[in-house]
Amino acid sequence: MSKKVVAMILAGGKGSRLEALTKKNAKPAVTFGAKYRIIDFPLSNCANSHITTVGVLTQYESVYLDQYIGNGEKWGLNGVRSLTTTLAPRQTDEGLSWYKGTADAIYANIDFMDSTNPDYILILSGDHIYSTSFDEMVAEHIQNDSDCTIGVYEVPWKEASRFGILVADEKNRIVEFHEKPAHPTSNLASMGIYLFKYSVLREALIKDAKKKDSSHDFGKDVIPALLNGGARLFAYKYRGYWKDVGTIASLHEANMDLLDGTKETNLKEIFNGHTIYTEDQPCHPQYIGSKAVVEDSLIDQGTVIHGEVKHSVVSRLVTIDKDAKIDHCVVMGNVKIHDGVVASYAVIAPDVEIKKGTKIIGDPEHIKLYAGEEK
Repeated sequence: MSKKVVAMILAGGKGSRLEALTKKNAKPAVTFGAKYRIIDFPLSNCANSHITTVGVLTQYESVYLDQYIGNGEKWGLNGVRSLTTTLAPRQTDEGLSWYKGTADAIYANIDFMDSTNPDYILILSGDHIYSTSFDEMVAEHIQNDSDCTIGVYEVPWKEASRFGILVADEKNRIVEFHEKPAHPTSNLASMGIYLFKYSVLREALIKDAKKKDSSHDFGKDVIPALLNGGARLFAYKYRGYWKDVGTIASLHEANMDLLDGTKETNLKEIFNGHTIYTEDQPCHPQYIGSKAVVEDSLIDQGTVIHGEVKHSVVSRLVTIDKDAKIDHCVVMGNVKIHDGVVASYAVIAPDVEIKKGTKIIGDPEHIKLYAGEEK
């Protein structure tokens, strides 16, 4: 890229809808696809786009996430000409001051952005599953002389009210934006991907910070203010796989999408020809017992299976004893499943032990979460 793009990844959300999975862990650090963490996707997308300066804004349960991100080495972003750093909430005389909203989080790090001397700032969410390069989006942004380009995705109409919804004209210029409307007039949903001219973003953040009645949020405040002020806002229509995994059901669905070769949402489509980088932990290989049954499943390293596993995603260091039956489940890491356990349509939290004979029965419309007792 001839222009300098700096990425800022919002990774501080509590993720309360993921319940026990985020009780002691930030949502972007939650496991996905057996071996990955959710944060691997936006960081890999930056690496694949040759964006070499990345700030990761942490907040809730940030210790493990800070350690995991480190200096960006896992994603090839720790070289002499690149920089990856975690950015914690500001410290005040009264202690730690948590971010008031997504825009406030970026505003609090203006000094960091100034120091990088960017032409454009790319703002990303740390908790979405998608694999892409941002090169085309940046090219459209420059061609349109856009003040802000928003990545958008066509969502099912029944889900549109969950998102920021926009209306664009035939040239993709945004003419309306509504944050989580009760009665949406479009199904073009904001992906939480914003590409700004830095000069425009900086001015907008400073103005917003001075407004006492603002919630300091991009969707609720900054984007509507820019639109009402006549700024040039454009939509970039993303056509690959994208999933907001903010609920137990959506996290389960995204994991199941990895296994379904009959849909467009299969492994090949999700990774979209790109590499997703992650931590490569030393571990012994999977062991599948001679009497075990494993069908249409993704099994990570260090897992020992003597029971039956069908259409499931099983993370590393899991033990599944004989006569246990696991079907349409997402099993997080370091789980012990004893004899006779039956689990279907469930997400099993990490570091739990499921006692002999336990039954965890969900269905496609009601995904169970099993948090068990910590070992």
